[in-house]
Amino acid sequence: MNEKDLQQYLLGHFPQENAACEWKEFKNLRHALTGGAGSDVISYLSAIANMEGGHLVIGVEDATLRIVGIQDFNNQTVDNVRQRLLERCRALNSEGFRVEPFTTDDTGKTVWVFHIPKHRPRMPVYAHDKAWQRLDDSLVEMRQERLEAILHEVLDASDWSAQIVEGATLNDLDPAALALAREKFAEKHRSTVFAQDIAGWDVATFLDKAKLTIQGGVTRTALLLLGKPEASHFLPALAQITWKLVGEEQAYEHFGPPFLLSTTQVLHRIRNIGYKLFPQNQLLATEVSKYDTRVILEALHNCIAHQDYQMRSRVLVTERVDRLVFENAGGFFEGKPEDYFSGEVTPSRYRNPWLAQAMVSLSMIDTMGFGISTMTQSQRKRYFPLPDYSKSTPDKVVLEIYGHVIDENYTRLLLERQDLPLNTVMLLDRVQKKQAITDDAASLLRKQGLIEGRKPNYYPAAQVAKTTGNKDDYIRNRAFDDAYYKDLIIGFLKKYGSASREELLRLILDKLSDALDEKQKLNKFRNLLHAMSKRDQTIVKSGGLHKGRWVLSSSKDAER
Repeated sequence: MNEKDLQQYLLGHFPQENAACEWKEFKNLRHALTGGAGSDVISYLSAIANMEGGHLVIGVEDATLRIVGIQDFNNQTVDNVRQRLLERCRALNSEGFRVEPFTTDDTGKTVWVFHIPKHRPRMPVYAHDKAWQRLDDSLVEMRQERLEAILHEVLDASDWSAQIVEGATLNDLDPAALALAREKFAEKHRSTVFAQDIAGWDVATFLDKAKLTIQGGVTRTALLLLGKPEASHFLPALAQITWKLVGEEQAYEHFGPPFLLSTTQVLHRIRNIGYKLFPQNQLLATEVSKYDTRVILEALHNCIAHQDYQMRSRVLVTERVDRLVFENAGGFFEGKPEDYFSGEVTPSRYRNPWLAQAMVSLSMIDTMGFGISTMTQSQRKRYFPLPDYSKSTPDKVVLEIYGHVIDENYTRLLLERQDLPLNTVMLLDRVQKKQAITDDAASLLRKQGLIEGRKPNYYPAAQVAKTTGNKDDYIRNRAFDDAYYKDLIIGFLKKYGSASREELLRLILDKLSDALDEKQKLNKFRNLLHAMSKRDQTIVKSGGLHKGRWVLSSSKDAER
């Protein structure tokens, strides 16, 4: 169409600027895509999506609505611009978002119309790490009342996980997963009046009773939990768990349905060595594993149950040197994670009710809010940092499970003060992670002698400093006994066979007391290696003085 026809078309379809429509000149496309917060394309996408959805028209003078055309495309196309904007505009609904181009036949001017869907329920759209909205003719950071309105919207009553999949049959379910599901169901319901009948049910009856199918119809839940890998094409979402190892060693693997089986496969990929913790003034160590397998499975099953599958994202399990990181799409569904640490709060709603119900029937999760509490209590009993959700966003839940000590004084407090209330432990955990606490909380902890330092640099108290008053003793006792670090090195060498000096330094350095400066930490590390190789004779250097690698010696001490 010519320029006049295009202008009439645009005026007919997008007659005025309002909360649902914005006209912008944006002659320079490169600047429009990479401009500052509140003035570029992604800011307008966020603002319009956070209202009721609408359109952004670029290449038109916003005062006169005269077509001026877009310039400086810099080899950008509609397709790659769309993908780039989806990556930068967090939580924008990809299904409804499209870019429609128009070029006039007579003047060669190009106009783009961005069709912007409304935000997803309870999920604001972010640009430049901020949520935006329209206020009259202005673009502003989202007001608190608008944010509250979005976060408390009533969700669509339809349940994605309960939808029956057309074309899928019982032959698309994995026999091994079916057998395990029946075993788990029977164990869960062993005290019911129908317990003796379960073994005699045919497959169709069992699946209906277990809330996996609906009157014989194969649901998305059934395919997620029990489906054969080759049947995943029936699911209109990315049904996948990715395990990724990062650090000096790198590896990854993808796992698909049946999730009832593949979660155990993910568990077996995770390295889980032992630790020894030494209470103050005690000779006997407390032995713990790096991770509690129940916590790993609880976290992984929660990801599956609460994933927003319509966002077409995979569940991520990242194994770092010191922690496991679990990520699933969709914000925390009801309340805050900390609400569930004590186990006293019960959620009233679920993102995937049918899936959650089926996972309960197979003993994969519970629906009483005990899952997070179970993980919290396990970490506490093992004297490790509590589960951490602080890196979660409105469109993603991020759970970190620590497999090492952050601050040895926190760990000692848990070892020696097992009477501490959970709320106090939660506050101490925030302190050791350098997260903010209120003035009232700090005052409470200080009165109990549990923290030291000044706001905002609090840290768990070193109890020994109160009795000796000696700075040298304070520094010396803030660090764990040498046996703790020696056990770490021996455990590492047992698992991997050998290690360079740099590998062992990375293993030990961040676990040494913060009361030591960098020079003192390096001296401490050198002294450890010297003691282990010369006095204890538990390790030796193989392959040369400077470039050799440390290995275990044949000494009996290496078998500790």
